[in-house]
Amino acid sequence: MVTAAHSLSLPAAPRLRVPAVRHLGPNWYGSVMGTAAVGTAGAALPVHVPGLRTVCTAVWALSLLWLTVLLGARALHWAHHRDQARAHLLDPAAAPFYGCLAMALLAVGGGALSVGRDWIGGTGALALDTVLFTAGTAVGLVAAVAVPYLMAVHHRIEPHQAGPVWLLPVVAPMVSAALGPALVRHLPAGQARETLLLGCVAMFGLSLLATLALLPLVLGRLLIAGPLPLALTPTLFLVLGPLGQSTTAVGAFADAAPGVVAAPYGTGFAVFALLYGVPVMGFAVLWFVFAVAQVLRAGRRGMGFAMTWWSFTFPVGTCVTGASALARHTHLAVYDTLAVGLYAVLVTAWAAAAVHTVRGLVSGALLAAPRPAPAEPRPATVRTRSGAGR
Repeated sequence: MVTAAHSLSLPAAPRLRVPAVRHLGPNWYGSVMGTAAVGTAGAALPVHVPGLRTVCTAVWALSLLWLTVLLGARALHWAHHRDQARAHLLDPAAAPFYGCLAMALLAVGGGALSVGRDWIGGTGALALDTVLFTAGTAVGLVAAVAVPYLMAVHHRIEPHQAGPVWLLPVVAPMVSAALGPALVRHLPAGQARETLLLGCVAMFGLSLLATLALLPLVLGRLLIAGPLPLALTPTLFLVLGPLGQSTTAVGAFADAAPGVVAAPYGTGFAVFALLYGVPVMGFAVLWFVFAVAQVLRAGRRGMGFAMTWWSFTFPVGTCVTGASALARHTHLAVYDTLAVGLYAVLVTAWAAAAVHTVRGLVSGALLAAPRPAPAEPRPATVRTRSGAGR
């Protein structure tokens, strides 16, 4: 009896907690996307730089390692901090970042076939890309439906909350559309190849139309409510993602279509690649200048580092591959120059974001509980100035 009573009085074993990953959100997959983009965009450049491909392969290998680490950390997050994971899903500012998981899987998988094969061999690269492309496409299609559903049914959103992050879940299928054609030639000729190619075209369409539905909300919010908060200003670069990725996709369709779809549709894709890609890349350049101006303004007002800085990387990388596709199909030097210039921006942005991220991880600041952002003064407008004198 004494033994039994003593055993009943023992304290319960403490529940295992992993505080280091409690605030590790899905936005962290953006760092994988940006790292993979440095490798794949560099390999796609229309100019040859000695040694660049080896560097790109090394950076891709780093993105694969970082993806593996983050998948494990996020698994711990869901296992030990489900309350916080559910809070992310119910937070309209965090839920759209679940599209980043799909794009991280796709970006690393696509990099395996474009540069990773130099180190892991063609067979290993094909197997890795097949697995990651399949998983990323499935997650992306689910996110493209589930996240807008949550935003419509469960989230309570004010008009001033509209922002470029809303594009993340609907852009994921566009990444599949751009990377899927590289797998077409590895399938048996006939139905399998045509099904995958036209499936990529279908994902191109659904992502493009969803993006066109959301972009007016983003631009309207900027014009009516004023600039984004300082920490969110870098997310303006996310608009470049669907623009550059869709241009990359139509170029990939043109490369893969001959011999896969019946004439005259095979050559029709080449025509579409120019008729679509040239004007869209023009708008991408316009938006790039607009976003840079906003970032410079935010920098003068004290914008510090945040994980949103990774928005400077992957979207710019898609514009590099888009410009490279146009250079490949038009043979115009202007697109060679554009691709190289944007790649320089990409590498600079990646280096800055990577250095600050490593510092934040070492200090623990990036994994600490978020602090409420100080309220920023509302910019003066004609309406507020006239109302103030009443």
